Amino acid sequence: MSRPLRVAIVGAGPAGIYAADALLKSDVAAEPGVSIDIFERMPAPFGLIRYGVAPDHPRIKGIITALHQVLDKPQVRLFGNVDYGTDVHLDDLRAFYDAVIFSTGAMADRELNIPGVDLEGSYGAADFASWYDGHPDVPRTWPLEAEKVAVLGVGNVALDVSRILAKTADELLPTEIPPNVYEGLKANKAVEIHVFGRRGPAQAKFSPMELRELDHSPSIEVVVNPEDIDYDEGSIAERRGNKQVDMVAKTLENWAIRDIGDRPHKLYLHFFESPVEILGEDGKVVGLRTERTELDGTGNVKGTGQFTDWDVQSVYRAVGYLSDKLPKLPWDLGSGTVPDEGGRVIEESGTHLQSVYVTGWIRRGPVGLIGHTKGDANETVANLLDDFAGGRLQSPESPAPEAVDTFLAERGLRVTTWEGWYKLDAAEKALGEPQGRERVKIVEREDMLRASGA
Repeated sequence: MSRPLRVAIVGAGPAGIYAADALLKSDVAAEPGVSIDIFERMPAPFGLIRYGVAPDHPRIKGIITALHQVLDKPQVRLFGNVDYGTDVHLDDLRAFYDAVIFSTGAMADRELNIPGVDLEGSYGAADFASWYDGHPDVPRTWPLEAEKVAVLGVGNVALDVSRILAKTADELLPTEIPPNVYEGLKANKAVEIHVFGRRGPAQAKFSPMELRELDHSPSIEVVVNPEDIDYDEGSIAERRGNKQVDMVAKTLENWAIRDIGDRPHKLYLHFFESPVEILGEDGKVVGLRTERTELDGTGNVKGTGQFTDWDVQSVYRAVGYLSDKLPKLPWDLGSGTVPDEGGRVIEESGTHLQSVYVTGWIRRGPVGLIGHTKGDANETVANLLDDFAGGRLQSPESPAPEAVDTFLAERGLRVTTWEGWYKLDAAEKALGEPQGRERVKIVEREDMLRASGA
C-alpha cells in the first residue's frame, strides 16, 4: 500500500488514545505510515478522566500529560463534538478508513434490582459524578438535602462519592470544580455517610491509596466497626496472594481499633451488610434495609436472616458502570460489552466483523484501573496490524483525510479540534488564575464550543 494505513478511533478517553499510541509505535507507522482520526462525542477529549474522576484527584488527572503527547503527534487528528450513531455511522467510517476501533467507555450506572430503587433520593453514582465533574449534558443542580446518606458499593467510585459528600465545599474549592458545583456543595447538609459492602474487608475493591486518602481530610472521621473485621480461608488466601488486598485490610483493621475522633463529618464503612430494600414514605427515601451476611469459607457470603433498618434520607448506588449500546455492532446485554476475540469484533455467526475492533471498557466491561487499559489497547492494535499484514482489512472508497473534513462540513457539524482543546484549556486556566486555582472547568456545551473556536 503506497498510502498510510487509515484508522478511525471512536472515543477520545484513555483507551482510544492508548490505541493511537500503540499504532504510532508500531513498525507500520514507519512504513507505509499511519493516519489516525479520533472521534469524540464531547467537545473536549480525555473521557472519564475529565468526566468521571473526582476533582480532588490531581494525581490521576496527571495521566492527561502522557495522553497529550500522543494527541500532539502530527499523524493524529481529533474531531470533537461528533456523536457516533447520530452524526456519523459505521458505514460512513468504513468509507474513509481501513479499520475502525471503538473505545467508547462507560458512563451510565449499572442497575441494582432491589425494591425502592426508583424513590426520590435514590441516585446513581455515575450521575452524581457527572454533576460534580461539570458534564455539559446533566442538570446544573443536585439535591443535597439529606443529613444521613448511604453509599452502596465498596469500589473506588463509592470512595469518590463518599469523599465528595463528606468534604466541605471549601476543601474542594482549590480543585477545578465549576461555580455551580461549589455552590451546590456549600448547601450540602450531609454529616453522616454510611458505605455498605455485601462481603468483608478482604473482598473490598478499593485501591490502598484511595482508601487511605479518606483519612487525610480534616473534616472526615472514618469509622470501622471491629465486628466487621473477619476473614475465612478464602479471604486469608486472597490477602496472601494479593499485596493490595492485604494493604486495604490492614488499613481497615487499624481504623477499627482506634478511638473515634471529633472531626465533624462521620464516614462509616460497613461490611457484611447486603442491601435488600430502599425504604420510602410519600415517594421519598427514608431508610435502607440490609441483611447481615457471613463468610462461607471461600470468600463468598451467605445471608443470616438478620435485618437492620438504617436511618438515611438518600442512597447512592455505586455498583458499577454500564456502556451504551453502539448502533450497528453486536451486543452482549448481560455484560454490556461488544463481543470480541482479542479486540476483533465478533458477530453472532462467530465471524469477525471485518475491519472493526474494540478496546477498553466497551470491550471488557468497566473493571480495572486506567493503566490496565494500555495492555488492552496493545492487544487490539496487534491484531488489527496482523489483519493488515494478512490483507484482511477492507479497502475504503475515500481514504484521503480531506474527504472526512468535507463530509463533516457538509453535515453542518460544529467540530472541535486538538488546536481547539488548547484554546479551551487556556480559557479554563484563565478563569482559575484570579482565584489562584489551576483552572475552573467550563460546563456549558455552547461555552465549550465557543472557547474551542468550533
